[in-house]
Amino acid sequence: MLNINEYIELIDKKLDEYIKIQYPENIFKSMKYTVTLPGKRLRPIMCLETCKMFGGNIEDAIPTACAIEMLHAQTLIHDDLPCMDNDNFRRGKPTNHKVFGDAIATLAGDALLTFAPQIITKYSTNLSAETTLRVLNEFFEYAGAYGVIAGQVVDIENEGKMQERSKEENSNILEYLHIHKTSDLFKLSMKTGAIIAGANEAQIKDIENFATKFGFAFQISDDILDETATFEELGKTIGKDKASGKLTYVTLNGLNSAKCKVGCLTDECHDIITRHRLKSDIFNQIIDSIRKRAGV
Repeated sequence: MLNINEYIELIDKKLDEYIKIQYPENIFKSMKYTVTLPGKRLRPIMCLETCKMFGGNIEDAIPTACAIEMLHAQTLIHDDLPCMDNDNFRRGKPTNHKVFGDAIATLAGDALLTFAPQIITKYSTNLSAETTLRVLNEFFEYAGAYGVIAGQVVDIENEGKMQERSKEENSNILEYLHIHKTSDLFKLSMKTGAIIAGANEAQIKDIENFATKFGFAFQISDDILDETATFEELGKTIGKDKASGKLTYVTLNGLNSAKCKVGCLTDECHDIITRHRLKSDIFNQIIDSIRKRAGV
């Protein structure tokens, strides 16, 4: 049984193996730069742990877990571009476009979006064709216009417009934003892990519910940190959300309400794990880390 640090070591090793530097070198260097930046690897860990939790072999889920981390890196590269959030730092290091230029960074994000599913098809040798196809369908849905891209579009379109709408309208938009910009990648991670393990449809639905609530809690905790953390703690520019007029749970409801919401959502996550008799020290640790992160 792997602990969190052992999971991270395994994932980092496989990510390094999967992305080989070849001609034209700059594109592969740019892809690998963001993918291999030190991080918590939450999404691939949650994919592997879900697979294990439902009795699957984590070796079968490693290509999918790494592909999801590549997809996550793609969203970060594009999110940081001058035409999006225009950030200069990510995880304490210069953002991709600051190192490789806007053009190569844009192309690196595009490349990762197509490179990642190739890792699933090439290395998932123990999965049936039916399971592989189902995993790929989940990947494409959550990666595209029905998933994280939809969330990013709504995020961009609603900058500086919070005062123009009622609180109810803002709350509805914020819920859509949280689901698609953040929860969708956690849902992808956990659903594919469950599918690879052969979980039934009811179990997959339960784990999707968990991932939705966890994604909300994670995003709100991120919004809290944007108000309270230092650059050294977060590794990226602080206070940008407020300065750019972004719609977040904190800007809409205030800091104290945001902390209460994280507490409620993480309690619900614990309840789902307990109610369905799902045993995972890893998930309990991850949930508690979000509470600590938000100061709950």
